[in-house]
Amino acid sequence: MTLARNKHRYSFLITPVSYTLDVIFILIFFLYWVKIRRPGVIFYNLAVWTIIAVAVQYYLLNRYITFNELLGKYFRQIIIFNLALLTGFQLGHWLFNNSFLLPRLVYLDLLFLVKIITQFWFLKKYRQRGYNLRHYVIFGYNDDLKKFKELLDKRTDFGYRFIGFFDDRNAGKQPGIAGTFQEGLEYVCNNLNDVDVIFASLHHSDDELLKLVDVAEDCFKELKFIPDNREFFQNRLHLEYMDFFPVLTLEKSPLDKPLNAMIKRVFDIGFSLFVVVFILSWLTPLLGLLIKLESKGPVFFKQKRNGEFYKPFFLYKFRSMRPNDLADKKQVSRDDDRITRIGRFIRKTSIDELPQFFNVLLGDMSVVGPRPHMIKENERFMTRVQKFLPRHQVKPGITGLAQVKGYRGEVVTDEDIINRVKYDIYYVKNWSFLLDIKIILLTIINTLKGDKKAY
Repeated sequence: MTLARNKHRYSFLITPVSYTLDVIFILIFFLYWVKIRRPGVIFYNLAVWTIIAVAVQYYLLNRYITFNELLGKYFRQIIIFNLALLTGFQLGHWLFNNSFLLPRLVYLDLLFLVKIITQFWFLKKYRQRGYNLRHYVIFGYNDDLKKFKELLDKRTDFGYRFIGFFDDRNAGKQPGIAGTFQEGLEYVCNNLNDVDVIFASLHHSDDELLKLVDVAEDCFKELKFIPDNREFFQNRLHLEYMDFFPVLTLEKSPLDKPLNAMIKRVFDIGFSLFVVVFILSWLTPLLGLLIKLESKGPVFFKQKRNGEFYKPFFLYKFRSMRPNDLADKKQVSRDDDRITRIGRFIRKTSIDELPQFFNVLLGDMSVVGPRPHMIKENERFMTRVQKFLPRHQVKPGITGLAQVKGYRGEVVTDEDIINRVKYDIYYVKNWSFLLDIKIILLTIINTLKGDKKAY
């Protein structure tokens, strides 16, 4: 058995080249921008950069990393590095003029950002052109595995090239099946330079799975398992060890982690205080006067909704309808005669939702999250939609992923609520701070453009 590196394989250079560029940027910053040429200072900051990069896995960029995940790595690296650098400047008395230092630090951060985004897009385009490919085989054959193969065929930016399926039950019966399970093991061992990655179904027997692990280790191949029960494994699973026993823990949401929950809460408070102080402070008396002049009743409308863990709370809005007995029973529909003239305007522009920033400050809501429904609607939707309750694992939001994807307002068909819940569940299971920022920006854009479902 002869082991050799595949021809034209330069992937091992990606991380060293990326790291070298970052080192050059740091050297430019110190030697030319701030003109500090003390070796100890420069070495300290290079060491800090390297330690942080290892800790946050900054250079571990797999082929299928998303742009949001990329930015998440960047911000974790940059924020910690900037704090360490500024601390060093203060404690080490390297430089005192912040008006001179801070702009140059921003330029350095932008250099890092441009570099990592350029690297991200260049590698995707490079792989789309047929370079830097990974050739793979799949052990097993079923609908999920066929869809997985179709995904890799479609996502050429991932850079995977298919060789064949290996499956005992379907060998010789279906196109694309190159042989039996045993023939697949022999193929991998006899064609070391042709196979880079082994994908395998977990449907195989324990004995077959152990053989796959042995072959992958003996032949230095990457082995990845594709769960047959996708619905279960779409949940986040965390591997822990109790002594020498491995235990898989189901994570309901990234917000279960205290640090993530703290980041979200701090942002919620800061953002809400800004809206309350600089917008609601003058808008509330002005809008309150207009609401009172057009119809009798309170300025604010409050309604009981279900929040985190299905706990009820009172949600606040600017009143947009005449007081009526159907407010807790009937959804607002297009051309609803209960809506006042000023109410139609504030609903169309979503201004009626602004008092919910008080709900955020009270801790009942978040700026971003699944939108809370009327309690009567919740009771109805639970009987029509599977996995409806998991959307209540986090605090409800003033805006949400489902809303910016077009599923806001009145629920007319089952598809409306089913798709809304799908986006809500995706948000709960895949929360990130950058996703929140993206949703807020899309909400602002949709509001400025005019949302046809805002009525």
